Amino acid sequence: MPKETEGRIPLADLLMFHQLARSLTSSFDLDTILRTILEQMERMVNAEFWALLMLDESTTNLYYAIAAGEEQETLRGLRVKPGEGVAGWVLEHGETLIVPQMEGDPRAAQTGTPGISSVRSVIALPLRGRTGTQGVIEILNPHAEMSDYSIAFLHILADHAAIAIENARDVSRIQQLTITDDTTGLFNVRHLYEVLSRELKRSTMHKLPLSLAFWDLDRFKLINDAHGHMVGSELLALTGRRLQKLSREQDRCFRYGGDEFVILMPETPAAQALALTKGIHAALMETPFGMKSGLTLKVSASVGLSSFPGDGTRMHEIIGTADARMYAVKRHGRGHVRAD
Repeated sequence: MPKETEGRIPLADLLMFHQLARSLTSSFDLDTILRTILEQMERMVNAEFWALLMLDESTTNLYYAIAAGEEQETLRGLRVKPGEGVAGWVLEHGETLIVPQMEGDPRAAQTGTPGISSVRSVIALPLRGRTGTQGVIEILNPHAEMSDYSIAFLHILADHAAIAIENARDVSRIQQLTITDDTTGLFNVRHLYEVLSRELKRSTMHKLPLSLAFWDLDRFKLINDAHGHMVGSELLALTGRRLQKLSREQDRCFRYGGDEFVILMPETPAAQALALTKGIHAALMETPFGMKSGLTLKVSASVGLSSFPGDGTRMHEIIGTADARMYAVKRHGRGHVRAD
């Protein structure tokens, strides 16, 4: 734990400050940043338990992003509401909480952490960024009394951590924009090429099957002509979301362009892909889409399937074969799925 000597900051601690700043600003990978924060906490404070809780912006609850030792898996699914327990109090108030004796404190009863039989003392610090509190550093049952100097050191850690986490999230948002289609919210064709290339390498290395379904909405131009491009764009977005919802969790949905979509199915052989795609196709064609204008519209689609390795081993072969089969469906009545 850092110690002040004769009113000066020791050289060793200055070097630690410097190393901390470098470690937290040298990466935009959130997992790397979180591990660095935890390592610094373990170096600075000898305690029974350390954890870093992050704010889930969609629910405004905290979740355990990383914790010391074996507790991380145990805590993975737990959520802490604002005002609940020690961490929730810090989230709600945006202030550091230091309680040397938790006995009788109602917040202690709400701080149920697997592996900690009782909470005797606590230190919890907010991670305050530009947009408010982003998370909480929680230290339970430190083995020695914390000096003002050590607490100040923890605040420096928290400040650097908040900046690093916010920067990582900003970079992640920017990266997400570059791979996302504006109209549908699905991945775009650029990301399809990246993911398909990666999956083909993995499939080749591990001898795994892979399938791809190329979708084209039938006579979609008639929708635009009859109802306008705003309705057409809305229907494309609803169709994309429906395809994503109907797909399995491990599958990836992409907007290829115009009224064309792709569903990539890793580790899926041709026969299974055909059965899955027929099920999705039937469900999609039965779906009534309620539009903002009050209209209710349905879509039809022609689908071509291809699989690795039977239909090719390269990206252009997989996409090209599925595309050709989709156009074969178009020439023979539309509204079907073809895999040969």
